[in-house]
Amino acid sequence: MRTIDHWLTSPWRRSAAAALAGALPVLAFPAPSLWWCAYVALVPWILLARSAPTGRRAVYDGWWGGIGFLVAVHHWLLPSLHVFIFLIAALLGLLWAPWGWLVRRFLGGVPSPGRAAAALLVLPSAWLAVELVRSWQGLGGPWGMLGASQWQVDPALRLASVGGVWLLSFLVVAVNVAVALLLAVRASRVPAVASLAATAVAASAAWVWAPRPEADGRVRIAVVQPGIVAGHDSPDRRFDREEQLTRPLAGQNVDLVVWGESGVGFDLDDRPDLARRLAALSRETGADVLVNVDARRSDRPGIYKSSVLIGPHGRTGDRYDKMRLVPFGEYIPARSLLGWATSVGRAAGEDRHRGAAQTVMNVGHGLRVGPLICFETAFPDMSRHLAENGADVLLGQSSTSSFQGSWAPEQHASLAALRAAETGRPMVHSTLTGVSAVYGPDGRRLGPWLGTDASTAHVYDVPLAHGVTPYVRYGDWPVHGALLVLAALCVTEGVRALRLRRSGPEPTGPPARTVHGSPARPSR
Repeated sequence: MRTIDHWLTSPWRRSAAAALAGALPVLAFPAPSLWWCAYVALVPWILLARSAPTGRRAVYDGWWGGIGFLVAVHHWLLPSLHVFIFLIAALLGLLWAPWGWLVRRFLGGVPSPGRAAAALLVLPSAWLAVELVRSWQGLGGPWGMLGASQWQVDPALRLASVGGVWLLSFLVVAVNVAVALLLAVRASRVPAVASLAATAVAASAAWVWAPRPEADGRVRIAVVQPGIVAGHDSPDRRFDREEQLTRPLAGQNVDLVVWGESGVGFDLDDRPDLARRLAALSRETGADVLVNVDARRSDRPGIYKSSVLIGPHGRTGDRYDKMRLVPFGEYIPARSLLGWATSVGRAAGEDRHRGAAQTVMNVGHGLRVGPLICFETAFPDMSRHLAENGADVLLGQSSTSSFQGSWAPEQHASLAALRAAETGRPMVHSTLTGVSAVYGPDGRRLGPWLGTDASTAHVYDVPLAHGVTPYVRYGDWPVHGALLVLAALCVTEGVRALRLRRSGPEPTGPPARTVHGSPARPSR
């Protein structure tokens, strides 16, 4: 231990250690998917920050750990953003700087049982505050939320129906804090064990209490995944391949056919021939076809990404324009200042335009669907609003074709499991190049994943459920609770500072004696 402490006396070594510690949680996400790792992955970071010699150093430990976390979770963006990803991580990593300070404030030295118990509430709340801020789509959106690592754990999916991915993040951080206390502070082992037991009891109670979605119908939804189609004429050849894969669906009693993001590279008003071919596919299969158009619109200026529903007689009139765009991928924030990003990576050469509102589409057979495009599936509030507005099925149309061979396709596909569990609605994640996946209303996977090496169409039997989950009814209540905890902390710290200021500094040693042997009175 002394060797480690001596090694960490160098500021740069300590910063490197913090970055490595912050990167550890990435192992809990796909592709490694070591979900259990999430419950201990923060412990090295916590132990490092609590041992910081000063509060300022703890702030740096939090910042560098945040940098390591963001680079690790978004490392697949390196080919697109190059060095820019490190600048983004350095800026957003500052969000964890106060968290590092709070770790030292509550766990530094030998914390009293009361301070240790408070840490089990304050530190997870502070982590949720960080996730809330960085969930703003202008800062990159909620990709890599810690609770999302639990997408394949059935009890966690049940808890997601109660408090969403926010509740999972809170519980994961609370367990990490308790484990750190068990390892580092012998005097606090009793409250740590008590908190672990209380967390287990509360989670078990929520698991038992949460209503289970009951299937009340079934639909057959086909996912069409053309695979990689490259070259200057790829939009036409991709359309041909999707058409070829869709035709054999005729006679399979399909209720809806879903193509991936950017499956159509032309505005359908400019290409009526493509619109006619899509209508013919709808007639042949006996189902509406939901396509995704990535093109300059003919009826208004600018490029849009839009989910467009095609029936046997052409467009049904239902259209959803993507609302939350990918920073740098689909637009460049403050392009006048950051436009140079296009010269160092594959940043957007022209900004896409945003839609104004979410849409629930009627695809016939009494089926209503709510489309989401690309990384909109990472936003729990969007799927919750679609469920509130009457969607029977959530549909995510994505591409991820720029990130083949990375962990991104698997990470993206896993998010649909959480959105399904949170809302009690099945979710279809349809992509151009994989991974495509379908989940039931309880978040469990249905049928096969279509991997990045697949060029195929697959029909899924999807159960429907129409109950209202606690998360849909009550929304982001774990976030609101966390903010109340932090507000109470600010008030408490403010009152404490005010009292200290009024009482003056406490004497640092025994009172001095006068020549007569009596204590000297402090001067005023």
